[in-house]
Amino acid sequence: MDLMGMMGKLKETQNKIEATKKRLDTVLVDEQSTDGLLKVTITANRKIKSITIADELLEDKEQLEDYMILVLNKAIEKATKVNEAELDAVAKMDMPMIPGMDNLFK
Repeated sequence: MDLMGMMGKLKETQNKIEATKKRLDTVLVDEQSTDGLLKVTITANRKIKSITIADELLEDKEQLEDYMILVLNKAIEKATKVNEAELDAVAKMDMPMIPGMDNLFK
């Protein structure tokens, strides 16, 4: 078993995961309320980039608060799916098959 080769491969995978995390900062996820009065853009790393609120929502604090919770949660859910899919793909593609290691993930 080539331990040095495996360590190198693990380091390489780690580097690819870090690069993917950086790239996910540039992947934008848009979400909006059904009527389009509130729009949110966040990165796939779940950092809020922008929030756009229509003027009519400013007159109804309660509705605005409800919309914020709803739309932000939907955006975070979408971004999380993108994030996990991207990172899983990198990890699966590059992980060396180490005998016995698959048992650790069960």
